[in-house]
Amino acid sequence: MLAHFLSIRLGQRNIHYGWVMAAVTFLTMLGTAGAVGAPGVFIVPLEKQFGWDAAEISSALAIRFALFGMMGPFAAAFMNRFGVRQVVMASLFIVLTGLLLSLAMTRLWQLVVLWGIVIGLGTGLTAIVLGATVATRWFHARRGLVVGLLTASSATGQLVFLPILARVTDQYGWQTALALICCFLGFVAFVVWLLMHNHPADVNLPPYGADGIIHVPAQKSSFGQLFLAPLVVLRDAAKHKAFWVLFVSFFICGASTNGLIQTHFIALCGDYSIAAVAAASMLAMMGIFDFVGTIGSGWLSDRFDSRKLLFAYYALRGLSLVYLPFSDFTLYGLSIFAVFYGLDWIATVPPTVKLVAQNFDGAKTNIVFGWIFAGHQLGAAAAAFGGGLSRTTYNSYLPAFFTAAILCIAAAFLVLLLRPTGEKAKLQKLATSVSR
Repeated sequence: MLAHFLSIRLGQRNIHYGWVMAAVTFLTMLGTAGAVGAPGVFIVPLEKQFGWDAAEISSALAIRFALFGMMGPFAAAFMNRFGVRQVVMASLFIVLTGLLLSLAMTRLWQLVVLWGIVIGLGTGLTAIVLGATVATRWFHARRGLVVGLLTASSATGQLVFLPILARVTDQYGWQTALALICCFLGFVAFVVWLLMHNHPADVNLPPYGADGIIHVPAQKSSFGQLFLAPLVVLRDAAKHKAFWVLFVSFFICGASTNGLIQTHFIALCGDYSIAAVAAASMLAMMGIFDFVGTIGSGWLSDRFDSRKLLFAYYALRGLSLVYLPFSDFTLYGLSIFAVFYGLDWIATVPPTVKLVAQNFDGAKTNIVFGWIFAGHQLGAAAAAFGGGLSRTTYNSYLPAFFTAAILCIAAAFLVLLLRPTGEKAKLQKLATSVSR
């Protein structure tokens, strides 16, 4: 196969095939994230074309966010059972089907089924869990950096496509913009089919930075056991305080990013007479700075206490959300917000993944992270619906933004409840026992 040939040729140049896997995963998460983020551009066009209000449209987007997250732990179990490549191909097929069918929708229930349920399920099969799975399987060293890169692709993909989609929607209609996403996802599926593998052993390699090849036995669990396994992991993880601290803090992370800014920022700017293309460009700027910030966060999480990093990230995000209403929605004011908020958009993921790996058994890490990511998306769903409800009820999005800011400050202090983990904590425990 092409992957084996490429692995050999890269090995001759001292390049590990794990970097190809990281690149393919980056592209996959970029595409599916674009499918998740695109509806933020379409809220106003759908209101005008079909007469649906913001709360009705937001209800479908809230379902999508919730399913996007709730599928995470099951997606991790599916990847363990069927393989990463097979699950990713199934995900892309489901998303493409939902998007293509939605080109002909005319009723609100069709929006809920296609953009809420179908796309929510399809994108949930990959989500950030895919990046965490690839990083932990293929990389023993540089894992924090790889998680940062892949996380950045997810968040950036939800933002960088928006100016293009907004311009295409403005000139040719939302259906044309949606067809553009479908073409890109088709290309992604072709690349995945050619190059993606499940484990380093599939191409006769150890994980990057490890000494020996790790042969993973095939799992032969029944479908009942497959669906039950994530629930068993949840039951065990829920007994630990660390799980709930990470779950709640990640809930707030989702509420203050995907559900709020990604979904409602363009419509919020429209309330202040800012064109959709200009607002989408601000989101793209956030995406660029998010890419830098998240990769930097991955680098920092390999070197510093993840709890302190999360404290700083949540506190700065809360302050930036407080600043937004006072920016006067000028180009200068929004640019300042875009830079600082963008650097912190989803920088929380690398230290959160590291804390999960430190607190829970390695074989279950991706499933535990899947449940914590479910909390992230439940927060996003709450904010997506709450933002639309605020706009419909109070004729303003600002109450939702101030609420998110308060929650971020609370999350900053919440993560400090976690105890130090990893090698430093082991040394501290050893020193304590010796002193006794």
